[in-house]
Amino acid sequence: MNQLFGMCLAVNLLYAQTAVIRDSWFGIDKIKHFFMSAFIESVSYSALQAARVNHRSAMAGAIGVTAAFGVGREIHDYRNPNNHFSVKDLTWDAVGAGAGVVLLSHTIR
Repeated sequence: MNQLFGMCLAVNLLYAQTAVIRDSWFGIDKIKHFFMSAFIESVSYSALQAARVNHRSAMAGAIGVTAAFGVGREIHDYRNPNNHFSVKDLTWDAVGAGAGVVLLSHTIR
Protein backbone atom coordinates (compact mmCIF):
# COMPACT_ATOMS: atom_id res chain seq x y z
CA MET A 1 0.00 0.00 0.00
CA ASN A 2 2.84 2.41 0.82
CA GLN A 3 4.50 1.58 -2.52
CA LEU A 4 1.29 2.38 -4.40
CA PHE A 5 0.92 5.65 -2.50
CA GLY A 6 4.56 6.51 -3.21
CA MET A 7 4.17 5.74 -6.91
CA CYS A 8 0.98 7.85 -7.17
CA LEU A 9 2.72 10.71 -5.37
CA ALA A 10 5.71 10.47 -7.72
CA VAL A 11 3.47 10.51 -10.80
CA ASN A 12 1.55 13.52 -9.47
CA LEU A 13 4.76 15.41 -8.72
CA LEU A 14 6.14 14.59 -12.15
CA TYR A 15 2.92 15.74 -13.83
CA ALA A 16 2.88 18.91 -11.74
CA GLN A 17 6.38 19.75 -12.95
CA THR A 18 5.38 19.43 -16.61
CA ALA A 19 2.17 21.42 -16.12
CA VAL A 20 4.00 24.53 -14.87
CA ILE A 21 3.65 27.34 -17.40
CA ARG A 22 6.89 29.15 -18.08
CA ASP A 23 6.11 32.79 -18.86
CA SER A 24 9.03 35.15 -18.41
CA TRP A 25 8.94 38.92 -18.68
CA PHE A 26 11.53 38.91 -21.46
CA GLY A 27 11.76 36.75 -24.56
CA ILE A 28 11.03 36.61 -28.25
CA ASP A 29 7.28 36.38 -27.60
CA LYS A 30 7.32 39.63 -25.63
CA ILE A 31 9.24 41.41 -28.41
CA LYS A 32 6.60 40.25 -30.88
CA HIS A 33 3.82 41.60 -28.65
CA PHE A 34 5.61 44.96 -28.35
CA PHE A 35 6.19 45.46 -32.07
CA MET A 36 2.86 44.05 -33.24
CA SER A 37 0.99 46.41 -30.91
CA ALA A 38 2.97 49.39 -32.19
CA PHE A 39 2.34 48.23 -35.77
CA ILE A 40 -1.41 47.69 -35.28
CA GLU A 41 -1.69 51.10 -33.66
CA SER A 42 0.22 52.76 -36.50
CA VAL A 43 -1.89 51.11 -39.20
CA SER A 44 -5.13 51.91 -37.35
CA TYR A 45 -4.11 55.54 -36.87
CA SER A 46 -3.11 55.86 -40.53
CA ALA A 47 -6.41 54.35 -41.69
CA LEU A 48 -8.38 56.74 -39.50
CA GLN A 49 -6.34 59.71 -40.70
CA ALA A 50 -6.95 58.62 -44.31
CA ALA A 51 -10.67 58.65 -43.50
CA ARG A 52 -10.25 62.32 -42.46
CA VAL A 53 -10.66 61.70 -38.73
CA ASN A 54 -8.95 64.40 -36.63
CA HIS A 55 -5.71 63.60 -34.79
CA ARG A 56 -7.16 63.23 -31.31
CA SER A 57 -10.02 60.95 -32.37
CA ALA A 58 -7.74 58.92 -34.64
CA MET A 59 -5.32 58.37 -31.76
CA ALA A 60 -8.13 57.28 -29.43
CA GLY A 61 -9.51 54.92 -32.07
CA ALA A 62 -6.07 53.44 -32.75
CA ILE A 63 -5.51 52.83 -29.04
CA GLY A 64 -8.90 51.12 -28.81
CA VAL A 65 -8.21 48.89 -31.81
CA THR A 66 -4.80 47.94 -30.41
CA ALA A 67 -6.24 47.12 -26.98
CA ALA A 68 -9.00 45.03 -28.57
CA PHE A 69 -6.46 43.03 -30.58
CA GLY A 70 -4.28 42.41 -27.50
CA VAL A 71 -7.12 41.33 -25.22
CA GLY A 72 -8.72 39.31 -28.02
CA ARG A 73 -5.48 37.44 -28.61
CA GLU A 74 -5.12 36.60 -24.93
CA ILE A 75 -8.73 35.38 -24.75
CA HIS A 76 -8.00 33.22 -27.80
CA ASP A 77 -4.90 31.86 -26.03
CA TYR A 78 -6.94 31.15 -22.90
CA ARG A 79 -9.45 29.10 -24.89
CA ASN A 80 -6.71 27.12 -26.63
CA PRO A 81 -5.57 24.14 -24.49
CA ASN A 82 -1.94 24.56 -25.60
CA ASN A 83 -1.73 28.22 -24.53
CA HIS A 84 -2.59 30.39 -21.53
CA PHE A 85 -3.83 33.90 -20.72
CA SER A 86 -0.79 36.04 -19.95
CA VAL A 87 -0.88 39.35 -18.12
CA LYS A 88 2.78 39.75 -19.08
CA ASP A 89 1.83 39.60 -22.76
CA LEU A 90 -0.83 42.25 -22.17
CA THR A 91 1.75 44.40 -20.39
CA TRP A 92 4.05 44.23 -23.40
CA ASP A 93 1.08 45.01 -25.65
CA ALA A 94 0.45 48.14 -23.58
CA VAL A 95 4.13 49.14 -23.67
CA GLY A 96 4.14 48.72 -27.47
CA ALA A 97 0.96 50.78 -27.75
CA GLY A 98 2.52 53.47 -25.57
CA ALA A 99 5.60 53.57 -27.78
CA GLY A 100 3.32 53.81 -30.80
CA VAL A 101 1.50 56.79 -29.26
CA VAL A 102 4.80 58.55 -28.61
CA LEU A 103 5.99 57.96 -32.18
CA LEU A 104 2.68 58.96 -33.74
CA SER A 105 2.48 62.11 -31.63
CA HIS A 106 5.81 63.26 -33.07
CA THR A 107 4.97 62.67 -36.72
CA ILE A 108 3.99 65.29 -39.24
CA ARG A 109 0.20 65.65 -39.45
